Order: sequence, then C-alpha cells, then structure tokens
Amino acid sequence: MRGQFYVYIMANKRNGTIYVGVTGDLARRTYEHREGLVKGFTQRYGLKMRVYYEVFDSILNALQRETSLQAVAA
Repeated sequence: MRGQFYVYIMANKRNGTIYVGVTGDLARRTYEHREGLVKGFTQRYGLKMRVYYEVFDSILNALQRETSLQAVAA
C-alpha cells in the first residue's frame, strides 16, 4: 500500500488529556474528532485540538512511531 500516513496527537486543553492515532487522511480524521462523529475515547474526553503530527511513507513506520509515543505518554 502506497501513500502517506500520519501519526497525530489530539488534546482537549493545554496539559490535558491526549490521544495518539494513525491515519491515512489527516484532514478527514481531524474533522471527525472535532465534530465528535466517532464515539469513543476522543468524544468522551472532548479531544478536539490537533496539537502535533508527523508524516510517514510506510504504515509500519507510522504504527511503530504511534506505539513509541503512546509509551512516552503513559
């Protein structure tokens, strides 16, 4: 599978709760979070601000980076 993949961080406020995710369509996924279109963690905690993202050419590299960011955030 070719294309660009994004690892991103959503937050609800400065120094608040964060969510780390991976997507192939950053604009669409950010919109879904901001509008609360997908039920779950981000909707429950009001994570509407994208505060960071990185671009990858490989989904495997993106998933590895997501895992490493989640470990740091825990």
